[in-house]
Amino acid sequence: MKRVTSFASAAAVVLALVGMLIGLTFARATNQDIVETAVGAGQFKTLAAALKAADLVGTLKGDGPFTVFAPTDAAFAKLPAGTVENLLKPENKAKLTAILTYHVVPGAVKAEQVTKLDKAKTVNGAMVKVSTDHGKVMINDATVVKPDIAASNGVIHVINKVILPPQS
Repeated sequence: MKRVTSFASAAAVVLALVGMLIGLTFARATNQDIVETAVGAGQFKTLAAALKAADLVGTLKGDGPFTVFAPTDAAFAKLPAGTVENLLKPENKAKLTAILTYHVVPGAVKAEQVTKLDKAKTVNGAMVKVSTDHGKVMINDATVVKPDIAASNGVIHVINKVILPPQS
């Protein structure tokens, strides 16, 4: 009986510590802005480099709120060879800015709200199509693979593809 009691006590301590760690992780995430949250995740190195090249880091560190449909490094890797390197050149800053701002919607739009939309106006000025396909939320032809990553100035929805604005 003594052994069971000490095991239960140890389990209670472990559960309490895990709960505190989860709480600290959540608190830390929501105290970080969109850029800090994305950089901290480790899967948005290309996006971070692109934001820097387009001089948009300061904007996305601002008050917001913003909703960012954030393509992962794997999503950028799906672009034709040389595309990212070409976009990062100073002479292509306007095109890069247009693409990146097409991934941002004003306001903090959580997943439950996104699913009620059929389109949304981006910071770029162009509309993105919002739909659901077999329970998955689609932004144009990109799938939201992880919704509702909270940041102090908005929300991030991770997408599996870079979305491109319509050609004007």
